[in-house]
Amino acid sequence: MSYEFATVEWIWSMSSIRVNLPGGEERTMPGSYNDVVTVLSGLGEQGWDVATCAGVENWLYWTLRRQR
Repeated sequence: MSYEFATVEWIWSMSSIRVNLPGGEERTMPGSYNDVVTVLSGLGEQGWDVATCAGVENWLYWTLRRQR
């Protein structure tokens, strides 16, 4: 079984979301808590699962994976 990985980063004090997908695709957008939920839900609909989450002060970082 093999996986591909993606990341989602949210800096809430700056209302900034960054999504990095396989193949070098990067998306950045402004976003609040509700926007992060929308982003993670959308990725979940595409088969992505949260593998890990780390947070410090005003920053959250998720690693997502999906089976190839």
